[in-house]
Amino acid sequence: MSAVAERPAAAAPRTTSSSGHSLTHPPRQGLLLVLPALAFVVVFVLVPLVFAVYMSLTNWPLIGSYRFIGFNNYVSVAQDPVFWKSVGYTVLYTAIVTLPILVLGYVLAVLVRSNRRGSTFFRTVFFLPYVIGLTTLSFLLVLEAQPGSGAVNIVLEALGITDGSTAWLADGPLATGLIIVMIIWAVSGLTMVLLMGGMQGISRDVYESAEIDGASWWQRERRITIPLLRPTIGISLVISVIGSLLAFTQFYVLTRGGPGTDTQTVVLYIYQRGFVQLQLGAASALSIVLVVVIGLVTAVQFRLLREKD
Repeated sequence: MSAVAERPAAAAPRTTSSSGHSLTHPPRQGLLLVLPALAFVVVFVLVPLVFAVYMSLTNWPLIGSYRFIGFNNYVSVAQDPVFWKSVGYTVLYTAIVTLPILVLGYVLAVLVRSNRRGSTFFRTVFFLPYVIGLTTLSFLLVLEAQPGSGAVNIVLEALGITDGSTAWLADGPLATGLIIVMIIWAVSGLTMVLLMGGMQGISRDVYESAEIDGASWWQRERRITIPLLRPTIGISLVISVIGSLLAFTQFYVLTRGGPGTDTQTVVLYIYQRGFVQLQLGAASALSIVLVVVIGLVTAVQFRLLREKD
């Protein structure tokens, strides 16, 4: 009698390796997929940040040799009255523009949130100033604010408010007021888009139930729309506050911080220290302080929003 060799049974397919890693989605493949994004963050965010911290601890000039001076740049910044004046001006500017941008953006979002005829046209018109950009708008305002020939003076003279010869950009308060009006008009379109997206995400059934219960338009806005829009409103406020604290373009184009330092923001002051006075070490120290402050302000805003939720 011949012996018959038994064949081994086929092994069941495995989905994991002996080390516990998935064979269908190996770790190496995932690492390769995120490597480009990781390299981008390292090269363009982390390395410049570390280098800026190092520069802030030196007397780094724009041209020439440098030496390590420790925290002297931070001490000199804390003792600089011009810096604190620019901080106060930036905070005041931020406090003035933030609420009007939110309110006007909300009003515009209410006007265009439906799909009625012409709503797309008005959305485009309201959002267009933001698309054009602050640089272009600022250069246009330089022309339109000229005494005697600018559209601002011509219109105000026709209304009997001024004599048409007001030098708007030569006076600190007048220049600030003009810039504030331009910013509110230019940036409200972005807030409108954010809030409109949130409004369109609210179910129509909620409004219909409120209408059946006899709620007025204002009651529906106050009891339904605003509470449900709280996360979107929070994001809009964070964007607005950060943008105001980092204000530079409009002040650089329109006033260069003048007259004197009456309209000098923190970022414009950093620019002056770094590229006019050629003190890159001090400018780096100011930049690090600004990054930390904005991070803290943003964290506080998100914390307050989380507590309200």
